[in-house]
Amino acid sequence: MAAVRNVFLFLTIFLVGGPPLSCSLSDNEALLKLRQSFTHAESLNSWNQDSQPCAARWTGIICHRGVITGLHLTGLRLSGQIDIEALLELRSLRTVSLVNNSFAGPIPEFNRIGVLKSLLLTGNDFSGAIPTDFFASLASLKKVWLSSNNFSGDIPHSLAKLSYLIELHLENNQFSGKIPHLHQAALTSLDLSNNKLEGEIPENLAKFDANAFAGNEGLCGKPLPKSCDSNNAQISEENASSPGESQGSVSKLVVASLIAVAVFLVVVMFLSASKRREEKFSKLGREQMNEMVEVHVPSSGHREQLSRKGGDSRRGSQQGKGGMSDLVVVNEEKGTFGMADLMKAAAEVLGNGGLGSAYKAVMANGLSVVVKRIREMNKLGKDGFDAEMRRMGRLQHHNILTPLAYHYRREEKLLVSEYIPKGSLLYVLHGDRGACHAELNWATRLKIVKGVARGLGFLHSEFATYDLPHGNLKSSNILLSDTYEPLLSDYAFHPLINPNNATEAMFAYKSPEYAQRQEVSPKSDVYCLGIIILEILTGKFPSQYLSNGKGGTDVVQWVSSAVAEKREAELIDPEIANDANAVSRMVELLRIGADCTQSNPQQRPEMKEAIRRIEEI
Repeated sequence: MAAVRNVFLFLTIFLVGGPPLSCSLSDNEALLKLRQSFTHAESLNSWNQDSQPCAARWTGIICHRGVITGLHLTGLRLSGQIDIEALLELRSLRTVSLVNNSFAGPIPEFNRIGVLKSLLLTGNDFSGAIPTDFFASLASLKKVWLSSNNFSGDIPHSLAKLSYLIELHLENNQFSGKIPHLHQAALTSLDLSNNKLEGEIPENLAKFDANAFAGNEGLCGKPLPKSCDSNNAQISEENASSPGESQGSVSKLVVASLIAVAVFLVVVMFLSASKRREEKFSKLGREQMNEMVEVHVPSSGHREQLSRKGGDSRRGSQQGKGGMSDLVVVNEEKGTFGMADLMKAAAEVLGNGGLGSAYKAVMANGLSVVVKRIREMNKLGKDGFDAEMRRMGRLQHHNILTPLAYHYRREEKLLVSEYIPKGSLLYVLHGDRGACHAELNWATRLKIVKGVARGLGFLHSEFATYDLPHGNLKSSNILLSDTYEPLLSDYAFHPLINPNNATEAMFAYKSPEYAQRQEVSPKSDVYCLGIIILEILTGKFPSQYLSNGKGGTDVVQWVSSAVAEKREAELIDPEIANDANAVSRMVELLRIGADCTQSNPQQRPEMKEAIRRIEEI
């Protein structure tokens, strides 16, 4: 009877309106409660009870139509405990980013927030093992960044159950054991490097580049050069010694397809009396790759002295008959020089790509140049080629690398330009992890984008009648000065290259309009500019650079989806996203990149309009 009375009393209180069993918090109250769990939360002073998070644009709060969808507290030096109960009150929360803070201890119970799509914890001091079923309740997760912490134990097998997983970054931890079988078709970005993993890499993960698994001595199998059934597998000399090979899928191609045979450095023919003499560069290791365009080679790298068997060659202004016995100097800003100077120079291989091979030569006067040997540039005869080279040699712009000289043969051409020590944007952004990469902050990246845009604007003015005023814009063809001023190279080659080879050698032919209708236009250069913008802002290596499309990140589709879902800020490279005051400008630039990469060229802005929008940021 007493029990019945107790039940009746409970129902009376509950139904009539007694004290509720729990009290739901407003978004304002939930965030203030969360802030109380942090230490060193001075950066969150905009969070106050007298304003609303979305209307007042609280620091780190991402809203969509007045609803909180993201918590982006990146690089704010926060620490303390993370109040998961408070986060549970944010019913529409889809992204949690605590990148580059000072949180420590076991991983918090983020798995209670079952609707999360992105969990970004890179750059903290979380530690310990993660329960194997931790991710089982997070079925919507697309992005998991746990890199640069101190997690240990096995990689949670529940990650394999995340059907929508696109990005998984676990690098720079202490994870051990075997790699679980990750079968997600959508997985396009994976990094498990610098852990203590062991065993054979699952076969379906061999599509990723070797850098994704580097720093795990116990791992074997593709894409690593270490075979699981052989302890004597060796990494090729080029792969082991070239720190300039870009990370991401370029390195994958080096490891996967490098056969390491010889490369021919052919220097040219000399005329002496009644016949020509032909000299060849010494053989150097060739990297058998489809898309490798540049490899940074340190000063201590492989060097060869170029030998000369013939007599003295004449200097650039004193060519032999027909201009074929020596270099033709088209720009004398670095002085004049001839073939004899190049032949006495010490040379080293820089790389091999769609247009040909590239070598660095240091001449006796101290001038360092890059010599590109290009075979498939026979569209024009000698006089037409000379006119185009001299036209390029007269170009003067802060963001254009002007050629210095050329040598003409019907079979092949040599193009000579100034050597830029810092190397390409490709190398600094993806391959370098030293001081140069560390200096790629938001201001520097914006400077690079603006410089690229200005250089393109100049080319589109100078070569306005060309279908492709540049035609081959990609990060490997953007060199960086000591002050990170970009210099565009390999431009205006479209009238020179054989049509059958242009489709393989020039990046503009990767544009959607060529794939769909076999057409290119100045809007194809706009597409290439868009790829550069997305690459710089996300820090991702574009899969568009690869002929087979395997590896890297499809930055166009990735960004397009984010723009449609109003979550652009999630895509910003974490290394610059900590500049909270500039995130809105980053997003604005990202949208320009998205507009430039529209599949329909008619929907892309004109080059002048794209440049105007970039300059306004």
